[in-house]
Amino acid sequence: MKHFPSSQLIINGDGSIFHLHLKPEQLADNIILVGDPGRVKTVASFFDTQECSVSSREFNTITGMYKGKRISVVSTGIGTDNIDIVVNELDALANIDFEKRTEKSGFRQLTMVRIGTCGGMQTDISLGSYLVSEKSIGFDGVLSFYAGRKNVCDLPFEEAFKQHTDWNPLLASPYVIDNNKELIERIGRDDMLRGVTISSNGFYGPQGRVLRIDLADMNINDKIEAFRYKNHRITNYEMEGSAIAGLSALMGHKAMTVCCVIAQRRIEAANTDYQPLIKKLIETVLDRI
Repeated sequence: MKHFPSSQLIINGDGSIFHLHLKPEQLADNIILVGDPGRVKTVASFFDTQECSVSSREFNTITGMYKGKRISVVSTGIGTDNIDIVVNELDALANIDFEKRTEKSGFRQLTMVRIGTCGGMQTDISLGSYLVSEKSIGFDGVLSFYAGRKNVCDLPFEEAFKQHTDWNPLLASPYVIDNNKELIERIGRDDMLRGVTISSNGFYGPQGRVLRIDLADMNINDKIEAFRYKNHRITNYEMEGSAIAGLSALMGHKAMTVCCVIAQRRIEAANTDYQPLIKKLIETVLDRI
């Protein structure tokens, strides 16, 4: 049986996991992931009851009941590097015996839905749209550190994308991962858009934004908008979904990302008054998770 020494699995003195500061009994099977720590309270405001609230760094967690369902809402902060921490620690809480430091005999599957914001990459995608990621393209490289990465990724899609964009070999090789199909059907239904989402490892240059420094490829977003593979096109940018979907696929969990489009990158428009739209999306996901 695999044993996890303290250097690999760090457990705090109170029995909680190192970064999230959660104890195994505080985690629900259904989990809402949000980037903004302040949005945790917004999600939890819909709960009928709350049983615990834990904060550590940018990681805030509230677990409670919503219409008979036990749900945890966890903030991840920004970026796939934080997702590597969050998803690994959530899985550890569910599937590792902290006292024995061994893997539990029975697997506990988690359902994780990221609710976020994004920038649209096609001119026909309106501001305020809700967009479900059917596939995520990771610019971050996180998944390539793990065994089995090629078994869960769409390798032909990856090659087509790299060829189309003349991908810079100095960058991490992009990976393409499917979000969980059952979750997409249950939560996305027929009232949300679906598409292919890039999870970028930065907000400015990696998403094609130009401030004082020019980009290595000033035409990258033109190439991305024009890319087609079978019946797929790239619809939006965000910063966490690829690692959520990828790590969950490797671990056996269900995961997906749904975002509200608050910027239109191709027509250079943005909506900063999007909070009512996010609240509506939160309530919809809570009803369907």
